[in-house]
Amino acid sequence: MAGNDWINSYLEAILESVGPGIDDAKSSLLLRERGRFSPSRYFVEEVITGFDETDLHRSWVRATSTRNSQERNTRLENLSWRIWNLARKKKQLENEEAQRNAKRHLEREKGRREATADMSEDLSEGEKGDTVSDLAVHSDSNKGRMRRISSVDMMENWASQFKEKKLYIVLISLHGLIRGENMELGRDSDTGGQVKYVVELARALGAMPGVYRVDLLTRQVSAPDVDCSYGEPAEMLSLTNTEGAHELGESSGAYIVRIPFGPRNKYVPKEQLWPHISEFVDGALGHILQMSKILGEQIGGGQPVWPVAIHGHYADAGDSAALLSGALNVPMLFTGHSLGRDKLEQLLKQGRLSREEIDTTYKIMRRIEAEELCLDASEIIITSTRQEIEEQWRLYDGFDPVIERKLRVRMKRGVSCHGRFMPRMTVIPPGMEFHHIVPHDGDMDAELEGHEDHNATTDPPIWSEIMRFFTNRRKPMILALARPDPKKNLTTLVKAFGECRPLRDLANLTLIMGNRDDIDEMSTTNASVLISILKMIDKYDLYGQVAYPKHHKQSEVPDIYRLAAKTKGVFINPAFIEPFGLTLIEAAAYGLPIVATKNGGPVDIIKTLDNGLLIDPHDQQSIAHALLKLVADKQLWAKCRQNGLKNIHLFSWTEHCKTYLSRIASCKPRQPNWRRSEFALDSESESDSPGDSLRDIQDISLNLKLSLDGEKTEGSNALDDTLDSEENANDLKSRVENAVSKLSKSMEKVQDAGNLQFPAIKRRKYIFVIAVDCDAVSGLLEIIKLVVQSAGDHRSAGSIGFVISTALTISEINSLLESGGLSPKDFDAFICNSGSEIYYPSTSSEDGVAGSPFVQDSDYSSHIEYRWGGEGLRNTLVRWAASINEKKGQEGRLIFSPDESASTTHCCAFKVNDLSLAPPVKEIRKLMRIQALRCHVIYCQNGTRLNVIPVLASRSQALRYLYVRWHTELSKFGVFVGEYGDTDYEGLLGGVHKTVILKGVCIDAGKLHANRSYPLEHVMPFDSPNMVQADGCNLEDIKASLGKFGIKG
Repeated sequence: MAGNDWINSYLEAILESVGPGIDDAKSSLLLRERGRFSPSRYFVEEVITGFDETDLHRSWVRATSTRNSQERNTRLENLSWRIWNLARKKKQLENEEAQRNAKRHLEREKGRREATADMSEDLSEGEKGDTVSDLAVHSDSNKGRMRRISSVDMMENWASQFKEKKLYIVLISLHGLIRGENMELGRDSDTGGQVKYVVELARALGAMPGVYRVDLLTRQVSAPDVDCSYGEPAEMLSLTNTEGAHELGESSGAYIVRIPFGPRNKYVPKEQLWPHISEFVDGALGHILQMSKILGEQIGGGQPVWPVAIHGHYADAGDSAALLSGALNVPMLFTGHSLGRDKLEQLLKQGRLSREEIDTTYKIMRRIEAEELCLDASEIIITSTRQEIEEQWRLYDGFDPVIERKLRVRMKRGVSCHGRFMPRMTVIPPGMEFHHIVPHDGDMDAELEGHEDHNATTDPPIWSEIMRFFTNRRKPMILALARPDPKKNLTTLVKAFGECRPLRDLANLTLIMGNRDDIDEMSTTNASVLISILKMIDKYDLYGQVAYPKHHKQSEVPDIYRLAAKTKGVFINPAFIEPFGLTLIEAAAYGLPIVATKNGGPVDIIKTLDNGLLIDPHDQQSIAHALLKLVADKQLWAKCRQNGLKNIHLFSWTEHCKTYLSRIASCKPRQPNWRRSEFALDSESESDSPGDSLRDIQDISLNLKLSLDGEKTEGSNALDDTLDSEENANDLKSRVENAVSKLSKSMEKVQDAGNLQFPAIKRRKYIFVIAVDCDAVSGLLEIIKLVVQSAGDHRSAGSIGFVISTALTISEINSLLESGGLSPKDFDAFICNSGSEIYYPSTSSEDGVAGSPFVQDSDYSSHIEYRWGGEGLRNTLVRWAASINEKKGQEGRLIFSPDESASTTHCCAFKVNDLSLAPPVKEIRKLMRIQALRCHVIYCQNGTRLNVIPVLASRSQALRYLYVRWHTELSKFGVFVGEYGDTDYEGLLGGVHKTVILKGVCIDAGKLHANRSYPLEHVMPFDSPNMVQADGCNLEDIKASLGKFGIKG
């Protein structure tokens, strides 16, 4: 390449690029090669491998193989420009990310100071001093291993405490292919270690004393390219541990329950499931309600048995678990497995993609927001290692280790936390079943010497499949088991093996890289890694020393570990980052010493087991040295093997489940608040008039349940003798009305619907939910009338009911209905203040008698109370609004001002006077999370109002609450929305209910979605059969849209 001066100039531009323009690079064309710098080595080993650009590598190969010197130079020049631009782009992305991190650091420090200032006011000096020592003790305790129950006596004591319990636990893992036997691990990036983890966790929990049933909810996949077993609705898991067999009952045990959602007859990657999360939640909610009722009949004495916890695995399942937890008011747990912010940082460091490109490819911002919601909603966050807490979770707005420790100290002392909450982080390493594992003590040499007299068919088939690759089968085997994914770092392992002659002389290398039929059919990324490995095998002439079988069954993995142990081999996990490293525990259980990355969970594993060495995954010399040390030193190998087998019980599933159940027991029990009698509607509680709406009332003092016309309803059987005559009925009716009048003389004193019955709902074939966020109140009134008219004769027959779902207050709704000549009794329910309140129409007194037209559902208020910040949140919001007004406001005009008339117990409302100067929802939510305040922030009424409500309250969640309380079907709900709406608009789309989008309505509300955490398109279920768009907003168009769902007006 002598004479190609231009190459040096471009390489100089790459090495020194801090953002110079192209013209600056052209001015240095005559720079000469310096010292021993080799352009070709730089291209191939530094730039190309650093950026992991397969197409650049291919371009380089084509260019260097071109014989014509002029054509070769042209190709090399073009390639140099591409690489230079990549390097420049990477530097720019690094600078932008550094600025973002600096800004985020300042925001967190400010939020921490403000939160600490609030919480330090009511601590005495002695308490302040003790806080430091408490934190120090806590910090020291975290460094040690978690306390475990190991003795037989303690286990029996633990079991005796739990055996009388009959717990129902729900686990959720959505993506990938999940089944109990013959798991296809490695088939794709979604079917990996997490699948194995959740199946084994469900199986182990199902065998524990005190656990009656475990449901693992996942996606039902009925696609032609996957096995038909993934389309089965349910699968019972065999329990390998029969410790809890005495608890077995008709519906007990552990089950995989597959919920259909998303594209039908198609297996899609997890990034494409986000628009369909609501559909899964609705389907899962239906299953849990049905199962709770069944378990109630079996073990609950007729009362429903609610899940003791709902546990989400990975961001998509965590998002689902949060919604289910909110709908049912039960505790939530979350395990991240891998986290979005950490992945985003890694991808940005690689420099191949911009933040926008990363989000388009991986839907990373939607994933991160789901993980933030998990921090808002979870009682407990379960991690595999301390590193996951200290280095990954602390990247999130919703978690701060400093504030978390302060809050724990305050809770321990019974001091107010001023509305601040933080989930409890707990480290519980994944478990493993060891009862079937018998470590091999044989000698490979001895077996091979007597092989002629030994029938080869007794060996597992996978052994011969691996051994056929090797020239010398007596050498120890270095075993790696991972997908051909760049982050698994297998190429560096092969390179380290190929360049270390002593290691090659002493050992063979076995790479179990999933299953494949044809490299061309693999994903581009996986194929690229595999091709690179094959080229390295050829480059270093490793034929006869490296095995890379095409196929293996999941059931053969234990045999692979046994083979490696028999050869006195070593297991290695060289991944750049390993969240935990379950394969390390599996290998140790079979007597294999381990070599593992120093980044992530392996640090804790090796510290506990004391059976191997840690390596820097970026340093091939470190990898080769560690492997050589274990293979060559037989005494060290034997010591590591012995230590691993001695300590491996600490990672058993039994130990994991004992800690897991103890953590669940520490959670405050929560479940739906209404009484059991209202969960299932009595079939006899029907009114004679099919046109009646929700007109039943509970008079607490009289304990009567009467309809306004004096007819009997459920609960009135005890009064049969007193209701024989019309006169007695009228007299009792008058007494009820007088009681109502005294309880509600004004809108501020609405009735309590704590024990209200809903007999009319049973007659509803459909319930139309009007959730249109019109730009003007008059527009909403017009649409309400159109939707009501579209019901036609069904309205008078009572087969279609109506619900208004809005950001308006109940007073504003009342004024709206009065102005349009509508009565509250025309509707079944009113979801107000963006979903923070639910009202029902009250019984109306006779003409001339004052009374409240609405009954508030106080149970719903209790239902959404979870983590509501109350006055602490209100005070913080007022200070925040004042700071925004001070920074951005103009003279005489405030951006935000408190709206007392629209504020309620569970809604902090602000008037927005200038939306263009107001921060977006994501910024407000971020500031609140940084201060450990959990809430749902919503811009509504076309950006003129800001509602801040409980974190698990929303209009969509209110619908699920009504579905559960009314004991109806979500498929009966028809939700009417505009083309855009309030910032909680996305929650109303998708799901099992029918959705009608009114074209041309709420167009101006699109500005509310201009600056989101993630694009609205990423969560729109465009292909959902439950969603249609009306051609216009008139009666004919609405009826035509309903007709597509089979609803005739």
